[in-house]
Amino acid sequence: QVQLVESGGGLVQPGGSLRLSCAASGSIFSISAMGWYRQAPGKKREFVTTVTSTGSTNYADSVKGRFTISRDNAKNTVYLQLNSLEPEDTAVYYCNARMATREDPYYAMTYWGKGTLVTISS
Repeated sequence: QVQLVESGGGLVQPGGSLRLSCAASGSIFSISAMGWYRQAPGKKREFVTTVTSTGSTNYADSVKGRFTISRDNAKNTVYLQLNSLEPEDTAVYYCNARMATREDPYYAMTYWGKGTLVTISS
C-alpha cells in the first residue's frame, strides 16, 4: 500500500510564490520518478514537471524559468517551487510518482495524489 499526499496550495497574488510538497508513503521499494501535473478549471490535465531518481528534470514550456522541482530521496518527497505566478497558473496541482512496492519490487506503476489547489488572483 502506497500513497501520495500533496500540501502547500493556497491563494496568492500575481507575481507571488508558493511551495508545494508531495510525500510518498507506504510500502515503497523504489521511486524512479516524481512529478507534477495540473488541471485548470474547465481544462484537461497537463504536464508541469518531473524529476527522476538520478536528478534529470523536465519542464513544460509554460513554467520554465518560473517553477523549480526538487526531490529528497531520503524522505520520498518532491517539492515544487512556484515563482512569478500568473493567473493562468491557477489549477489543481497533482503529484505523481512511478513507484514499485516492496511486495512487488519489479513492477512499477504510476500513482497519483488527490491534488492541492493553487489560486492566483489579485
